[in-house]
Amino acid sequence: MLMNDHYTYRVTWSEEDGEYIGLCAEFPSLSWLASAPEIALEGIRQMVADSVVDMQAEGEAVPEPLASKKYSGRFIVRIPPELHRQLALEAAEAGISLNRLASDRLRNA
Repeated sequence: MLMNDHYTYRVTWSEEDGEYIGLCAEFPSLSWLASAPEIALEGIRQMVADSVVDMQAEGEAVPEPLASKKYSGRFIVRIPPELHRQLALEAAEAGISLNRLASDRLRNA
């Protein structure tokens, strides 16, 4: 297993496979099926560890864990002009900025 394994893992039930599936956000092409969630997690973590070793041996870039990344708090979203106008009007009527309105909507989505 990797030392300092800070990747983002998730285990969920796969109705299609009838088993639990272990996933890693930083390695979206990898998955591990198992009859128990603990085994699915153990399996995907080992698969990621093996993949990292292989990538390092081949001189490939290894994905940075999402938990280690720094986020600015800014991102740009393109929307139709009509929606932009509607949201700007809603923000003005509420007495808040458009950024605040969008942030509140995303938080409550």
